[in-house]
Amino acid sequence: MAEMIAQISCASCPLRKLPAFSRVTEGEIEFIEKFKMGELHGKAGGAIYLEGAASPHLFTLLSGWAFRYKTLPDGRRQILNYLFPGDFIGVQTTLEVAMDHGIEALTDVRLCVFSRGRLNELFAERPGLALDITWLAAREERILDDNLLAVGRRKSSERIAYLLWHLADRAAESGLLNKDGSLDLPMTQQHLADTLGLSLVTFNKTLQRLRRGKFFSFENRRLEILDEDAMMKAAAVYRPSQPTRPLI
Repeated sequence: MAEMIAQISCASCPLRKLPAFSRVTEGEIEFIEKFKMGELHGKAGGAIYLEGAASPHLFTLLSGWAFRYKTLPDGRRQILNYLFPGDFIGVQTTLEVAMDHGIEALTDVRLCVFSRGRLNELFAERPGLALDITWLAAREERILDDNLLAVGRRKSSERIAYLLWHLADRAAESGLLNKDGSLDLPMTQQHLADTLGLSLVTFNKTLQRLRRGKFFSFENRRLEILDEDAMMKAAAVYRPSQPTRPLI
């Protein structure tokens, strides 16, 4: 999926300049530099983790988009969530245990690579960073809870409005919006339907009905939220306060 490239300083990572991410001390950055194995570049469509395989690595997604998924024996796929720059990947399983999910790159990606076997060193030597990883894992669980609520209890129109709002909200946090506030989505409508547990036909018909509200624009994979309050109302969602999040 990827090849090793030259080391790049963690301190120079442009994500650290975004207001959504909390600051770290020089000592913590120095430890992350030692903890880090290197960086990988991967192509769109490549596997970051293979479903059913064990991996000795953990990753931070530095640039690009990816998604986490599970498949049924007959090949039906459920996309669990989308991964954005700054997300820490791989804490959902333990060392030498086969992954019960897969992660695929939606776009070309750049990944910071860590050894899963050295995770205990981080917890022993840097409890502040260990707490950050725990926070990130808890945040991931909250996002999955929200996605489960969307699939399980929201109406089809609410599901689509929620997912589009959620993607735009997280993209804004990760610095992915265009200058005009729009967002270029790398996924197809099939990806979105697989996320929501809808057939492609149902997704398309419901999306057309939602467009009549004119509180968002979604054409040629470019999404723009025109009226966020109306979008959130259509999605049956509210926005809690968003604390800054750590970057490992």
